Amino acid sequence: MASAEGHRAGKLTFGAMLTFPCAKINLGLNVLQLRDDGYRDIESVLVPIPLCDALEVVVDPAIGAGRMALTHSGRPVPGRTGDDLVARAHGLVNALHPLPGLRVHLHKTIPIGAGLGGGSSDGAHMLLLLDRLFGLGLAPAVLHELAAQLGSDPPFFLQRGPCLAEGRGERLTPIPLSLRGLWLVLVDPGVHVSTADVYARTRPTGRSVALAEVLADPIDSWRERLANVMEEAVFALHPSIGRIKEALYAAGAAYASMSGSGSSVFGLFTERPRFAALTFGAPHRTLALGAGQQA
Repeated sequence: MASAEGHRAGKLTFGAMLTFPCAKINLGLNVLQLRDDGYRDIESVLVPIPLCDALEVVVDPAIGAGRMALTHSGRPVPGRTGDDLVARAHGLVNALHPLPGLRVHLHKTIPIGAGLGGGSSDGAHMLLLLDRLFGLGLAPAVLHELAAQLGSDPPFFLQRGPCLAEGRGERLTPIPLSLRGLWLVLVDPGVHVSTADVYARTRPTGRSVALAEVLADPIDSWRERLANVMEEAVFALHPSIGRIKEALYAAGAAYASMSGSGSSVFGLFTERPRFAALTFGAPHRTLALGAGQQA
């Protein structure tokens, strides 16, 4: 991360900062029950992966105190700018600590609506970036509370490693999981899946799964024991996504799954896979998993 002086002791000087919000995958996803508040209790292990957006903030007093000019590049970002989690994160921090005018640029690399948490990561990293750039000294509990106001996934991206997520996803417990030495093949079907629609179509299991215990066992045992219960609903709506999972196993994956509510599908390989670009009928990336996946 590159940074320059922000404002210190109330004095504003030119400042800028660049950060790289990462994506995540879900290892197992269990929907336990419907809650009284309309959310669902879940269990899932979230793991950061080395696929990142780029988020830059530059202080520009000409924008006006408390205001932000947000631009995008890379993958198109749908919706209104005010609904962007980067913009919402700015609003939350600005309400606590008035900020100077800011120019913000977000370059999107992480697929959108793909179960990889890209938007959530962008929002969480905006909180962290503003805290560091302006020396706000926000306590971890305050950052967690702000992130939880953005949604269920953003609090995870304040962490540095794999976590068991419970509740609606905001209750996080770090776990000692290492994927070091494995290869991740991430396939983007190019299908935007509505998280709300998938949740509505997913039947709660009503029973807990000891995900951390399953993940402590060898990876070749995960296929039969580590399930994403949302796959049934998504594969019924989009059979091509289910075929990608089958193709990953056929290509030699030790474990394959849809991430989150979809639509991305990933495979974990014990050796670097080699196959043609058209094997899955959709774009894919091969990523080496290393120190960033160690809790």
